[in-house]
Amino acid sequence: MHRDFQPCTYVMASARNGTLYTGVTSHLIQRIVQHRDGSFDGFTKRYGVRMLVWFELAGTMEHAIAREKQLKNWQRKWKAELIAASNPDWRDLAEEPGLPPLDGRRPSPSSSSRRFPQFVMPDLIRHPFHRRRMDPGSSLS
Repeated sequence: MHRDFQPCTYVMASARNGTLYTGVTSHLIQRIVQHRDGSFDGFTKRYGVRMLVWFELAGTMEHAIAREKQLKNWQRKWKAELIAASNPDWRDLAEEPGLPPLDGRRPSPSSSSRRFPQFVMPDLIRHPFHRRRMDPGSSLS
């Protein structure tokens, strides 16, 4: 397996409580850069969805894809609650591993990569801050 391979489900937003996009990738930082620079035509480019507001690592791509499908079936309110539970200010989490802020300002010295150690050490599958939350009656096998 490639060193940087880390299955992940993520949610991006255009702004706080703005347009949401749910996706899946095996390399989160690379995918965020692609969304930010508009590498692909589509939903995120058309609606200006460029902020990473939530993510969850998975042990396999199958689990990440199953979680993505589950979230895509959720009501918007549930997704907003999921984001607010771990990111109440809807900050752009992509700044923490060192991507530049979207507004052109310099990263604050207080921002850290504490939520992103798994990208340097792929043996860490999930960060405890990002707990799985499912609607009643659903499951991932």
